[in-house]
Amino acid sequence: MIVAVRRLLTGLALMTVAQAGAAAAQAPQTPAGPPGRIAFVNARAILTGMTGYAKAESTYTRELQSAQAEAQRLQAAMDSAVSTYQQSSAMLSPSARTAREKVLTAQRDSLEGKLQALQERVGSKERELLAPMQQRLTAIIEGIRAEGNFAMVIDMGNPAVTQLIVAYDKSLDITERVARRLLQSN
Repeated sequence: MIVAVRRLLTGLALMTVAQAGAAAAQAPQTPAGPPGRIAFVNARAILTGMTGYAKAESTYTRELQSAQAEAQRLQAAMDSAVSTYQQSSAMLSPSARTAREKVLTAQRDSLEGKLQALQERVGSKERELLAPMQQRLTAIIEGIRAEGNFAMVIDMGNPAVTQLIVAYDKSLDITERVARRLLQSN
């Protein structure tokens, strides 16, 4: 498994360098640096330090807690209905039992729909609160990427990425540079 991941990463790196080399052969050289360089940034660390993030996080947390309380209330009502059915099912006729099971199935389907709607509402609120900050951060990272002639910037704040990267040249970490640019743009 580790060998396969390393081969995949090596293949991706070689493809990136090859694509950057092909692009460089077609485009005029810029003095900013050699093509195919890769930079690293901890976008999460910068995002959490941005002006307005604490307020957005607080608002999101309240929304999430409200949704969780509503989900628990809905689940408790469903659990109660199932428990009541289980206690009385032995005394019900087969047709009454079937009818009651259909009602419970409809309630479960309704519960699932409401829980999904709650998740969508919370997700939408998170995007609404964070999108402007993320767009601003992305624009700054893209500007630094272009200035530094980096082929790509990898987010080291993403746990899925950090699990794949064993080591990297810390001089290619542009986190501080992005943070300074963000402060300058305020």
